[in-house]
Amino acid sequence: MEELVIRDADVVDGSGGPSYRADVVIDHGRIVSIVQEAAAAGCQRPKARRELDAEGLVLSPGFIDMHAHSDLALLRDPDHSAKAAQGVTLEVLGQDGLSYAPVDDRTLEEVRRAITGWNGYGDDIDIDWRSVGEYLDRLDRGIAVNAAYLVPQGTVRALVVGWQDREATPRELDRMRQLVAEGLEQGAVGMSSGLTYTPGMYAKDAELTELCRVVASYDGYYCPHHRSYGAGALEAYEEMVALTREAGCALHLAHATMNFGVNEGRAPQLLALLDEALDGGADISLDTYPYTPGCTTLVAMLPSWASEGGPEAVLGRLADEETAARVRHHMEVIGADGCHGVPIEWDTIEISGVSDPALADFVGRTVQESADLRGEEPWVTARRLLLEDRLGPTILQHVGHEENVRTIMRHRVHTGGSDGILRGGKPHPRAYGTFPRYLGRYVRELGVLSLEECVAHLTSRPAARLRLPDRGLVREGYKADLVLFDPATVAAGSTFDNPRVLPTGIPYVLVDGRFVIEEGRRTDVLAGRAVRRTE
Repeated sequence: MEELVIRDADVVDGSGGPSYRADVVIDHGRIVSIVQEAAAAGCQRPKARRELDAEGLVLSPGFIDMHAHSDLALLRDPDHSAKAAQGVTLEVLGQDGLSYAPVDDRTLEEVRRAITGWNGYGDDIDIDWRSVGEYLDRLDRGIAVNAAYLVPQGTVRALVVGWQDREATPRELDRMRQLVAEGLEQGAVGMSSGLTYTPGMYAKDAELTELCRVVASYDGYYCPHHRSYGAGALEAYEEMVALTREAGCALHLAHATMNFGVNEGRAPQLLALLDEALDGGADISLDTYPYTPGCTTLVAMLPSWASEGGPEAVLGRLADEETAARVRHHMEVIGADGCHGVPIEWDTIEISGVSDPALADFVGRTVQESADLRGEEPWVTARRLLLEDRLGPTILQHVGHEENVRTIMRHRVHTGGSDGILRGGKPHPRAYGTFPRYLGRYVRELGVLSLEECVAHLTSRPAARLRLPDRGLVREGYKADLVLFDPATVAAGSTFDNPRVLPTGIPYVLVDGRFVIEEGRRTDVLAGRAVRRTE
């Protein structure tokens, strides 16, 4: 007898088609049969060792978070309710060009320092891997949800070239090609870049094109955080489209927003650019989160020249009065490339997390507010934070536009990604609320998307981008990564004031046919594994 039958569920199967009522039978981690209500009339209904009454609940494929920063969080916190409770059954890691494989001892230390604001320093974790394959093997020991990985181009460049702003030599480019190929052979699904983060941003288009050719040869995809989301955003999107078309590589645009005042109302121009490329045969997708503010690190706001050489070099420049004055001028007057070419507005920069508990009073306030309380210029406050917290502060940047958010999420190649940074005293609520917010606010309350369409955005579309033949749909033979939610009550509990509140209306989540959320509570099941490109 099979393990589980989910009875009388309203199945929204991920295809975008209409829902239907059915019993769904699960055994050995897969969907073994689906008996629709009409077919079951007058027939004996399927039975199993356990029956779950799903009356009033929608059964859908598990949600795929196309942009996650859980690279260490999955290992640090086996509970991982921040994602599991949202119905997320698969996260894509290695984002924005910086993560923890492939590395050597030197590069690992540099990367840990550079992205402390994303994941913490990581001294609480035994980082016993160096290659992509070894990292995936570590995930296979048991995690709350499944995870896929992108080879981080910035980390590869740090390993081969270092943190200097210069072109790679032919020999160095060959070595980077080799490392990207090895990562893909070991199971990565593609490559990411952070082209406003060092050292990845120092790569010219020709270098990126060559690496994308390698990605294309393995049927992977390129996922860039491109060179600007502010001034010059459309040109930056166009650059990525042209680059990947030349390389013959699939493109997935990370957190595809149109932020800052210069881009208000310009989302249709972005979508027109993408539609023209799609109609011309380009393979493009994108992800967004359903919020207006962004989230990153405070050090990321600096001009790229100030970050050359790595974290210790940055701290040295900030400590030097003359150089710090130059940094300030670029940020406040010229518009640093780290701030997307827009002069920084300190009243939009909210400190969301710090590494040093002694600096906790800054969390939850904008840099401008903290400066006013201290009776000093906001640059003085920001500089002090960077130095005293050794580049650790995380920020929310309140520069988005709701109209752009809604316009982009309707697009035919849109998928969902939380871009969730889980550390800090007051993280962005998207880390805990992205997927229920799509279903609650943008489906039920605002009607921006239909339920069936929204579920397709969060399930089958990302599964297709990841080239996963047996995920993303409720189909016989598919993996039983599933979520049951109440369409009348599903909602994000997290807010900007209380960001770590779990969602409501998602009582059951299954990974590999096993309950990781049961009756609204996290179980002790660690059914997640690394999802490799070759699977």
